[in-house]
Amino acid sequence: MTPRRTSILTAALALLLAACGSLQTAPKAPETPARKELAAGLALYNSGDYPGAIKLLSGSQEISKADKATQLEAIKYTAFSYCLTGKPVPCRQQFQKALKLDPSFDLAPGEQGHPMWAPVWEKAKKPGR
Repeated sequence: MTPRRTSILTAALALLLAACGSLQTAPKAPETPARKELAAGLALYNSGDYPGAIKLLSGSQEISKADKATQLEAIKYTAFSYCLTGKPVPCRQQFQKALKLDPSFDLAPGEQGHPMWAPVWEKAKKPGR
């Protein structure tokens, strides 16, 4: 290999290594109090404590002041919790609240066919609900 080719390859390798060093991911943003309360509410939901999830997710001042995505997730799981405790009216009201906050709100494909909340969700989406 010629000295010139070696120099070019060395320079190219140095540039590649320098570029790799700058690909580090940004540090994770600190978790907000609202996201912590949402996580606690989801833990209650996932453990089957639907009344506890309803109380925490719907009563949190932090969540009510949070960004739209956090609010929508809390509202959605509050709705699910109401449906799973046999309370379709407050379930529908929570879905309507989500749609009022974000008219493009929708359930994920895996959530749409659930036998407990899918019928309530469909009613909530209809005009004149």
